[in-house]
Amino acid sequence: MHVFVTGASGWIGSATVDELLAAGHEVTGLARSETSADALASRGARVLRGDLDDPAALRRGAEAAEGVIHLANKHDWANPRESDRAERAAVETLVTALDGSDRPLLLASGLAGLAQGRPGEESDPSRAVGPDSPRGGAENLALDHVAHGVRSIAARFAPTVHGMGDHGFIALIVAAARRRGVSGYVGDGTNAWAAVHRSDAARLVRLGLEQAPAGTRLHAAAEQGVPTRDIAEAIGRALDLPVASIAPQDAVDHFGFIGRFFGLDMSASSARTRELLGWSPTGPTLIEDIAAGAYAKAGAPA
Repeated sequence: MHVFVTGASGWIGSATVDELLAAGHEVTGLARSETSADALASRGARVLRGDLDDPAALRRGAEAAEGVIHLANKHDWANPRESDRAERAAVETLVTALDGSDRPLLLASGLAGLAQGRPGEESDPSRAVGPDSPRGGAENLALDHVAHGVRSIAARFAPTVHGMGDHGFIALIVAAARRRGVSGYVGDGTNAWAAVHRSDAARLVRLGLEQAPAGTRLHAAAEQGVPTRDIAEAIGRALDLPVASIAPQDAVDHFGFIGRFFGLDMSASSARTRELLGWSPTGPTLIEDIAAGAYAKAGAPA
C-alpha cells in the first residue's frame, strides 16, 4: 500500500514510517523543513514538502495515496486554540480528499475525558464535538465521514508514548523535578496514566491501517494505568531526588502547563483493540524505561 503520513518525522511518526517500510509499504511523508525531508529520505520514504497550514499539499498527498495516516499536530500549548483550529482544518481537507474512495484514514486522537470513575474503553465516544472543542473535534469529524465512503479509524494514544529519547509529557515532568529539586505528583497520586512504548504504538498504527474496519476506535495503551505517584517515585529514584505530593492548586506553578494534566486520570483499556488486531505489546513498561535512563537528559543542563 502507498501510505501518506503527516507528522512523519515526529516521535511517533518516524517510528511508524520505519514500521510501514519494514512491512513492505511505500511511504510518502509530509515534511515542513529540509531537515525533516532529509530524515525521511534517508529512511527510504518519499517526501512531500508542506505542513498543516498547506491544504493543497495535504490534498495532493491524500489523493495520490492508497491510505493516509494523520499524526501531525502543532501542540502549541501556549495557544491551544490555534492547534485545535489547524487540526480541524487539516482533517477537513483529508476527509474531503478521500470522500467516496473507501480508502483508510487513520488519525491520532487522545484518551483524556472518555469516562468518569473507570478506564476509558474503545466504545466510549469522544466528547470533543465541533470546531471549538479539543483537537477541533477531529475524531468525530473523521468518523462522521464513514457515511461518505472514508474508512476512518481513530487511534487514541496514551498520554505517554515513551522510549529512549522521548521529549513528551514525561520528559516535562522529569524536567520539573530537576528544576524544583523534588519529584512531585498531584494530590494523593492515585490517578493513573495509560502508557505505551513507542515501538508498540507504531505497530498498532500499521495494523490499524491494514485491518481496522471503518468507524473503529483503537486504544494505543499497553498499560491500562500507571499511578502518577508510581511515576513520580520512579523519577525520584532515577534522579536521586525526594518525592512529594503537590497540592492541586499548585500543580501548574510546580510543573508548568503539564500540571493541568498530571492530576487527571487518563487510564484506558485496550482489550478490544488487542482482540481486533492481534496486537500484543512487547516493549518496556514506563517504569522500566525511566529506570533504564530514557529520561536521563530531560531538563539537564546542555
